[in-house]
Amino acid sequence: MDTHDFEDVVYEVHGPTAVVTINRPARYNAFRGRTIDELIAAFRLAWADTAVLSVILTGAGEKAFCTGGDVKQRAETGDYGPTASGMFEVDYFHRLIRDIPKPVIAAVNGLAIGGGHVFHVLCDLSIASETARFGQAGPRVGSFDAGFGTTYLARIVGEKRAREIWYLCRQYDAATAERWGLVNAVVPADDLMAEAHRWAEDIARMSPTAIKFLKHSFNTDTEHQAGLANVASAALSLYATSDEGLEGAHAFAEKRAPDFARHVRR
Repeated sequence: MDTHDFEDVVYEVHGPTAVVTINRPARYNAFRGRTIDELIAAFRLAWADTAVLSVILTGAGEKAFCTGGDVKQRAETGDYGPTASGMFEVDYFHRLIRDIPKPVIAAVNGLAIGGGHVFHVLCDLSIASETARFGQAGPRVGSFDAGFGTTYLARIVGEKRAREIWYLCRQYDAATAERWGLVNAVVPADDLMAEAHRWAEDIARMSPTAIKFLKHSFNTDTEHQAGLANVASAALSLYATSDEGLEGAHAFAEKRAPDFARHVRR
């Protein structure tokens, strides 16, 4: 896929840094199938470009980094729309964030919610704007991530915090995220991209081979979580199309509270 074909993503290279921007601000940078296809294509371009030494992942506009899967799309069609392969490859994109042998820096410019929160968690480093907010939403909208989105999150913030984030679906400000170790740094909104580029430039001064081996080494301890992610993905594909899962999506699209009580087995 050529960058000229991109509709949902902007790909730019600035010196040693590739910047990948999710470009759906009207939907708070929520992703559909096409978005994931383009994110994968952009990251593969960055991987293949030997002049690129790190990647910055961010969102367009000032309101959102990424708010996860496009729940309105799912409510309308029952899925996240057409893709090039016929498959919704968000799990492959998760793996790509981990496997690309270059550090990935999340520049969190606003809401990082649901699947968007998982994206930033999987990035090697996260820098947040003071206006950023973080949280999960799956149990409220008929979704979940029982793979990297839970197990790897628990490695970062601990079991108690991770369970709180998922069970209560609250939103947390940038200061709280930094205190919990969920982000590396918090900066004023106007300084976010400049700071992300400064970190990328510092990385560019290091040995790229050393950085590559370090990234692979860091990933080794949690590599077994990929198997659980595959199981979770298979379960989610069943749950998301169930009456209970669709109730969450429809309630979100209709701007009402979901009624999960009728799905409780008695």
